[in-house]
Amino acid sequence: MGNMFEAPSEEAWGNPFKDDYFERIAGLGFNHVRIPITWDVPARTLQVAPYTINAEFMARIKYVVDKAQKAGLMAIINMHHHEDIFANPDAAKAEFLGQWKQIAETFKDYDNRLLFEPLNEPHGNLKPEQWNTYFADALSIIREKNPNRGVIMGIANYGGLSAVPEIVFPKEGNKVILSIHYYEPFHFTHQGAGWVNNSSPWLGTKWTNTDLEQKTVKSQFQFAINFAKEHNVPINIGEFGAYSTADMDSRVLWTTFLARWFEEQGLSWAYWEFSSGFGFFNPVTKEYNQRLVDALLKNPLPEPVITKTTVLYESDFTSGLNGWSLATQGAAKGTFIAERGKAKIVVSATDTDAWKVQFVKNNVALKKGKRYLVSFKAEASTDVSSTSYIGQSSDPWGAYSGYSGISIGTKEADYQYGFEMKGEDDAKARFVFDLGKNVGTIFFRDLKVEEVIGEEEVVVEETVLAIENADMTIHVYPNPTSTIIKIELDERLESYQLYNLKGALIQSQNNPENNTVFLKEAIPAGTYILKMMAKGNIWTKRVMVLGN
Repeated sequence: MGNMFEAPSEEAWGNPFKDDYFERIAGLGFNHVRIPITWDVPARTLQVAPYTINAEFMARIKYVVDKAQKAGLMAIINMHHHEDIFANPDAAKAEFLGQWKQIAETFKDYDNRLLFEPLNEPHGNLKPEQWNTYFADALSIIREKNPNRGVIMGIANYGGLSAVPEIVFPKEGNKVILSIHYYEPFHFTHQGAGWVNNSSPWLGTKWTNTDLEQKTVKSQFQFAINFAKEHNVPINIGEFGAYSTADMDSRVLWTTFLARWFEEQGLSWAYWEFSSGFGFFNPVTKEYNQRLVDALLKNPLPEPVITKTTVLYESDFTSGLNGWSLATQGAAKGTFIAERGKAKIVVSATDTDAWKVQFVKNNVALKKGKRYLVSFKAEASTDVSSTSYIGQSSDPWGAYSGYSGISIGTKEADYQYGFEMKGEDDAKARFVFDLGKNVGTIFFRDLKVEEVIGEEEVVVEETVLAIENADMTIHVYPNPTSTIIKIELDERLESYQLYNLKGALIQSQNNPENNTVFLKEAIPAGTYILKMMAKGNIWTKRVMVLGN
């Protein structure tokens, strides 16, 4: 429920809560809501000890939680924007804990369908090791009156995957849930976002559901999934979403893949958000973006589009350093050698910033408009947080690829990320790892940069043709067509989806009248996949659209 109660006032960002929202959400098929709340502004909390929360505001939050539970939804309430604790953690700790003492007291009699999230996206001067302590302290206070309530632990460094190795769960950590926020690729999900500096050049970035894109997601999450299993802690994806400036086909593909894949991994999730810039409900027209709703709740896990690549660079540490170097700054210290075909980096001292230990390969040639895949194998002597990117080799040192948080574990694993080059041609781009967060030894091998040169769409067609040849119980005509598709079937058709060959959903409908598909205006000419469902049966046919 973004841009409501985490705003300075409920009306401030033009998206106030409405009493029918939770009934709507439950009616669509969702089972829980996350309610972000900012507590520490003067209108809501006394700014000096004992940091009393305004009774009227507390009553308002109780009312909203009651509405959620009445609608049959679980609810998560959090502490969202807490600028004091991010700026000066030591000074703000008493306020933070004092507020949670009041919240815990207020909701102590609520059943376990209510969960607490002590702090959203810890960052700034609240460093990972300090956040571990603050969370444990908040948990102790909550447990005094809420001994069995689920409590969600966010991750430092803005809630993403990069700081998972920094997490230390409390010893008394029963019923703790790990929350991960996922907005990757960031250049896709936040293209043109007004609050993100220099995001306009990212406009037009697409998600095309390729095998490389899917593998990137899986490789990014592997460490966190293993980490959570090791500690017997469930994962909740507390936020994921793509901003409305991204094209709708890409948003639907990205959202569909993530929702289904999260579920496949046993991860619960909450979409950011309901009725604002990322959302699927228009509070003015009262209309849903049905394509996003279907992506979240109905669309099946899409098969990837198979891609081809050509290798531009591949490391070889068998006879030397292969053009790589290690740079340290400030108090940070480290060494780099080639050993047994691997790069071996020993970080013996850290400083305040991860970039003060950088493992770098210069002169990677990139061309504007091309897509690239970066991959490597890595392991470390202890769990290590790092960041990798390909970017400029001079001021302003920007990252063409965006910054990918990488969690490196003690067993060798495969890692990868991809990007589209939005900048001008650069023959001197640099391949970088920021390694200054942890003391330890890191090994790399098989570092590659590949150019994506094409997509094998024919694989999708061949699969569909095989299904068509084996199924004579359904007839689709006219084919080719330009305006309508009639489906000859003994049963009433329950639903259909029309996909292009990249897996993007073009249109769909439940209970189509007279088993007829009326094609949207201006649908491009080409080959499409029509998926039809009735009485538990599924048929798939290839259709040719001539354009209309």
